[in-house]
Amino acid sequence: MASKYGFAAQLKELRFLFCQTSDHSAAMRSFLTKSYPTMKKHNPHTPIMIREASGIEPKVYARYEFGKEKMIPLKGFDDRTIENKVTELVKTPI
Repeated sequence: MASKYGFAAQLKELRFLFCQTSDHSAAMRSFLTKSYPTMKKHNPHTPIMIREASGIEPKVYARYEFGKEKMIPLKGFDDRTIENKVTELVKTPI
């Protein structure tokens, strides 16, 4: 898991959006509970923001150098699939 969360050097920010109570965000909450400490430990200088809003569908945004941004919707995925999508997002520079 450690090498899985070694972020690309071009990644400047990682932002998670999800609902704090809905069922469609349950996998995202589970993923963050397990993975956030490891991500932060291996990337202490990269901001990892967690934004909760009632009724919002789960999404993850990655902001790269020069203001470029990529978003992946995560509704309907289990926590393992979310982990794979986030890993792909943080490893791939734009």
